[in-house]
Amino acid sequence: MTGSILTINGGSSSLKFALFDNTAELTATVRGEIENLDAAPHLLARDAAGAVIAEHRWSAGTGHPFAVALDSLLSFTDSHLGRDGLVAVGHRVVHGGADHIAPEMITPALVALLETLTPLDPLHMPDNLAPMRAVTAARPRLAQVACFDTAFHHTMPPVAARFALPRALEAKGVRRYGFHGLSYEYISSCLKKQSPALAHGRVIAAHLGSGASLCAMNEGSSIATTTGFSALDGLVMATRCGSLDPGVILYLGQQGYSFADVEDLLYRRSGLLGVSGISGDVRVLLASDDPHARDAIELFTYRIALEAGAMISALGGLDGLVFTAGIGEHAPQIRAAVCARLSWLGLRIDDAANAANADRIGTPDSKVEVHVIATDEELMIARHTQATINGAIA
Repeated sequence: MTGSILTINGGSSSLKFALFDNTAELTATVRGEIENLDAAPHLLARDAAGAVIAEHRWSAGTGHPFAVALDSLLSFTDSHLGRDGLVAVGHRVVHGGADHIAPEMITPALVALLETLTPLDPLHMPDNLAPMRAVTAARPRLAQVACFDTAFHHTMPPVAARFALPRALEAKGVRRYGFHGLSYEYISSCLKKQSPALAHGRVIAAHLGSGASLCAMNEGSSIATTTGFSALDGLVMATRCGSLDPGVILYLGQQGYSFADVEDLLYRRSGLLGVSGISGDVRVLLASDDPHARDAIELFTYRIALEAGAMISALGGLDGLVFTAGIGEHAPQIRAAVCARLSWLGLRIDDAANAANADRIGTPDSKVEVHVIATDEELMIARHTQATINGAIA
């Protein structure tokens, strides 16, 4: 089947998209983003060479901005590809629960099932489901595929997924799921080409962005990760707290915080933003002289190294460390600080290579390989979408 595959990676205030030729190579012809969905939406699309080929801005107060932006995106694909040029849409879905462990064709029944998972991730799931509904309304016959971030972590052993809670709760789905799976799956595929020996070894992949986590991979499969039942757990993030003593939540309830207050605090007002009081953006904090900004950065890198120790224990050692996502790919100061905290492993980095964001930043004598790999969740979505629709046709 010829044509193109559209990938959609929906977030609370932005939506990343890409168009891939539906060929064996799955070449990206367009990449773009619709940002500021909660204010004044802005669509920007670039071709494979990076040239701007489409841009549109909406004024603040646009009614139903998400639906308007999606309609504009589909109109752009029609004008760029022709009305029949789009063969499928692939969506990133943050949470698949215990049962959705592989990509699936989107149907009304699946959307209804995924809606029931919203309490597991209230920050992301509504924004993942909204594009599905919008595409269905605009193109009811267009094939759509759901690609789950949690699926990659279903290789974790039971002990890594279990909480020390009554088994009745585990039977109801209260367990560790893990997230950023599409990113980790892509990193695993890249290592097979870039460092085949390491791909079969013990690796920690560090997905460091506004959402952040670590994944312990053995033979390319997840055996442990820092995120758990929700995307709140583990590392300090832009506005999320990461690991927290549950007693804090009990205390806040006793102090009069409502459930909604606690949810807003933990998801939107904590993390780097909460500690610094300035911003959840690492770039802003690194450029600031405010001591609270330094405190936030220190806590961020301390917790990464601390959690890395747990991942190393799960792996029984460490052969490689891979940095990825926005911070992991573009913040040499963060990588240097994390690696300095892990120097007890015999891990060493080349300062010049690190400053240049080189693909490999470990020194020749480092006992742990250190890589920087740009993640590509959109390509993973396209791969899964292509395989799924081909399977449905077959």
